[in-house]
Amino acid sequence: MSALSEFPITNRWPPSDPSVIQLYAFPTPNGVKASIALEELGLPYEAHRVTLAEADVKSEAFLSLNPNNKIPAIIDPNGPDGAPIALWESGAILIYLAEKTDKLLGATEASRYQVLKWLMFQMGGIGPMFGQLGFFVKLAGTEVQDPLPRERYVNEAKRLLNVVENALEGREWIVEDYSIADIALAPWLGMMENYEAKDLVGWTELRNIPAYLERFNARPAVQVGRNTPPRNI
Repeated sequence: MSALSEFPITNRWPPSDPSVIQLYAFPTPNGVKASIALEELGLPYEAHRVTLAEADVKSEAFLSLNPNNKIPAIIDPNGPDGAPIALWESGAILIYLAEKTDKLLGATEASRYQVLKWLMFQMGGIGPMFGQLGFFVKLAGTEVQDPLPRERYVNEAKRLLNVVENALEGREWIVEDYSIADIALAPWLGMMENYEAKDLVGWTELRNIPAYLERFNARPAVQVGRNTPPRNI
C-alpha cells in the first residue's frame, strides 16, 4: 500500500509513481506557479490535468483534496517528518516547496521576508484585481452595462502595475535574487495580453515590466512549467 492510498483523489487521478509529488493543476496563472516552482527546484513530480470544468474541480474526488475547489493542489508523499502532506492555495504551495529545498526564498533572513512580502502582494492584490479586470474586460462581465466595475478594475490594475514597475527599477528580479515571488508575479503580469487589456492599462508606458517578463519567460523551467500539465490532450 502506497503512502498516497489514503487520499481519495488518487482513485480518479491515479499516480504512476506514488513516491513523487503529485500535482493537480491546469495552466492558469495560479496553476503554473506550482509547476514552474517544481521545475525550477528540480523536484520529481507527476502532473495531473484538472480542468476548471465543474466535472473536475467540483468533483467529489477533487473536493476530497481541496474543499475550496481551486487548482493547484499537491500531495507530497515525503512531507514533514516523512509523512504525506496535502496542500492547496498556490502561495502556500510555493512557500512549502521553497522551504523543502531551501531555495528560491531569499539568501538571508531579511530577504526571505521581502520575498514573502511580494508573494503576499501578488496573492492579495495582483491576482484578485487582475482576475476581476479580465472578467469585466474580456469574459462574461463584458455584458454588464454599468461602466463602474470595469473602470474600477482598470484603474486598480494600472495602480498595481505601477507599484511593480517602480519596484523593478534597477533590478533584475523583484527582490535581490530570483525567487518564488517572481514565480507568483510574472504569470499574472502576462495576463494583460491574454485579457487584451494592454491599451487600457497603459502597457506601452511601462519599461521595466516588459523586460522582466522577457527574462522570466526565457527561463527553461518556466517554459516547461507554463505548459504543465498540458492545456489540451
